[in-house]
Amino acid sequence: MNISINWIKDYVDLPKDISPEELGVKFTLATCEVEGVETTGAHLEQIKVVEITTIEPHPDADKLRLVSFNTGEDEKRVVCGAPNVEVGKKVPFASVGVTLPGGFTLTPKKIRGVESAGMLCSEVELGLSGDHSGLMILPEDATVGQTLAEHLGATSDILFDIDNKSITHRPDLWGHYGMAREFAAVFNKPLKDCFNEEWQNSIRSLYTDEAAPVSVHVDADSSCLGYKGLSMDNITIKPSPQWMQERLRLCGLRPISNIVDISNYVMLELGMPNHIFNRETIRGGEIHVRRMGEEGTFVTLDEQERKMLPTDTMVCDKEGPSVIGGIMGGLYSGVKDDTTKIFIEAANWKDSEIRKVSVRLGLRTDSSQRYEKCLDTNQLERSILRIVELVRESCPEARVVGSMQEDGVQPTPELQIEISHAKVCKVLGKDVPEEQIIAILESLDFLVEKKGEQLTVTVPSYRATKDIEYEDDLIEEVGRIIGYDNIVPISPKNIIETVRLGEAKLMQRRIQNFMVFNGRALEVMTYPMVGEKLLEQADWPVKNDKLELVNALSHELSRMRPSMVPSLLEKAALNQKNFTSFRFFEMGRSYQELEGDAYSQDRYQLGVVFFDKTASPFMNLLNVMQPLMSYLNLNAQFEEKNEKFPNPHVPADWPGLHPNEYVNIRVMGKHCGFLTTVHPVITRQFKIKGNVSLAIFDITDFMNQRIKDKTKYKALPRFPWSEFDCTVVAESRIPVGDILSVLGKLKVKEVANAKVVDVFKLSDEQKSVTLRTTFMDREKTLSPEIIKELEDKVVATLADGGFPLKV
Repeated sequence: MNISINWIKDYVDLPKDISPEELGVKFTLATCEVEGVETTGAHLEQIKVVEITTIEPHPDADKLRLVSFNTGEDEKRVVCGAPNVEVGKKVPFASVGVTLPGGFTLTPKKIRGVESAGMLCSEVELGLSGDHSGLMILPEDATVGQTLAEHLGATSDILFDIDNKSITHRPDLWGHYGMAREFAAVFNKPLKDCFNEEWQNSIRSLYTDEAAPVSVHVDADSSCLGYKGLSMDNITIKPSPQWMQERLRLCGLRPISNIVDISNYVMLELGMPNHIFNRETIRGGEIHVRRMGEEGTFVTLDEQERKMLPTDTMVCDKEGPSVIGGIMGGLYSGVKDDTTKIFIEAANWKDSEIRKVSVRLGLRTDSSQRYEKCLDTNQLERSILRIVELVRESCPEARVVGSMQEDGVQPTPELQIEISHAKVCKVLGKDVPEEQIIAILESLDFLVEKKGEQLTVTVPSYRATKDIEYEDDLIEEVGRIIGYDNIVPISPKNIIETVRLGEAKLMQRRIQNFMVFNGRALEVMTYPMVGEKLLEQADWPVKNDKLELVNALSHELSRMRPSMVPSLLEKAALNQKNFTSFRFFEMGRSYQELEGDAYSQDRYQLGVVFFDKTASPFMNLLNVMQPLMSYLNLNAQFEEKNEKFPNPHVPADWPGLHPNEYVNIRVMGKHCGFLTTVHPVITRQFKIKGNVSLAIFDITDFMNQRIKDKTKYKALPRFPWSEFDCTVVAESRIPVGDILSVLGKLKVKEVANAKVVDVFKLSDEQKSVTLRTTFMDREKTLSPEIIKELEDKVVATLADGGFPLKV
């Protein structure tokens, strides 16, 4: 948003001994971010009014001419190609050395062999408008030799480019008068009270006893917070004054006519949007603010057809909609060249509804941009009165018909906040005199009343709309006007204590450490929200329909996940495109549906995925999960599937369960998870080309318990150990855990450890399992005879259990 410093000076006298750049820096530190500072109009003081005396053809170009003119001091000649150049016309002339808008500096040069002493200018070259059809033709009474700045009555100005994001929370700063109040407070200058009660009464005295030509009605269920309107007659449409056109152009708006320009000018001045109707287009002499009621189309001022919903609030006359409330007027509601009667509207609207409709229509206007910041209903009448004043200046014969019409007005409630001098100084870390605090707040239009040690502050209504709400907001006002750069930074005097982690966090840390250092896995994080499509892709039977989000970010994140499995499979599918094998884990949550008020329970879980392109990683996963339980000091059992005791962490009918490579995890006799190789029927649905084994381990029920460390420390063995590998034959349906259980029945102290090394499918009915047994005696070195005896016992035990050696 552009702010004109000349316009600001209408309301406050700014310091003269400060450069524009310094002014911008100080305002940035105190109020809002000034992104750029630009000096405009200085070039107009170097442009002169000249009169064309002769026109000759160019000797070497058909479309160019040699134009001679009188500058008031001497005769000059330039090469010109403008189609509207005529003898006797007065036009603007820029001599060599002048820098035009856009940074273009005129230099001496020859054009097709003829030297040109400068340039005759169009309006677009002077930055006055977008008209580039020809030279800017000046009135016949323009004085030759006069600067264009003197002729137009224009002065150089300083423009501040304000970052809109920095004033999103300040609806009062979307107009020059609100900005002027800030300048007055920052530089400790008085603000001119241009729109006081006396001024308002002088405009109200123009009301008449006639019946108002237009009545107003606002439906209670509409998004309107207040609607006011006033009628005027004897309007003459003509160009607005040059000074007004200049200010509008500098602020980025195109001058159109006096009435339209006044509407825009007041919006830029007071920050309150408005709309001026051609009153003859208001059918039935009635304004009715209501919901659309049904789907339909509406053509706006920009001649675009908009699709409206039944819930959209519209400003209607007796026959239909005329304006999209708070956003843009209709094609036929605006002022035309022959308009003589107008109806001035100022209204306020619910910020959330304006934002929603504006985004849906893709129509963000100067009006909607302000309304969505939450404006003050109490300022409506002031805007209308200011329009009346400017209309009468432009059309002295114009008169008010009737009085102010209004309906549905919801005044902004008064807000009072109590603060204390001690609290302000403590929060800011600076001793600020109480008198200075009161002066700063009063300069910002707050009313301050001292009651003992407390200050009762009445917030102006235009700051009470989601801007100033609490005591800390007032302290911030004092701090920014003092200047945060004037507050000496001091380190906070806090007691630094060691944070003692809870049992749950300690367990999570231990799991993370083990999985990284022992499991050689990388940690990932997935969203706890999933979409129905992902659950269907994983054929997960539980959909968590009761845990759908009311306002989901997308269909892919529409509900809380019933399990981590679908999310882990999705990430496995993503990573298998780039790696032939990988391991990852996640400490996350799944969500279990409950009945009644306690509609959901969070389940804290460890999810682990091992992937290999060629071989099943199930045994590797099992060999990581088993020592993890020991590391966590948990008495865990890994058991085969038992249909009598279903596992609550995986549906028994989930098609992803492998018929053989599957075990349940029990802790303290309770199901706490499972390990499985994902069945190919599911991996194919995720386009995974390889073997995926995953584990889910639920720690919810015991993560807050202090688990006694049962670790027994032993000295490192002084004597060597011996490993014995043997391969046995088993039926394909038998889990490898059963084979280890049989070997566990061998009660020999020299058998230190036994584990599965490999599983190989022999046929559909049989498989071979390679076991590795470790023999060790802590008291002596095992002799070959003892080792041979132990090997025979292992083979015999396995054979007795139904698992003979493979031969």
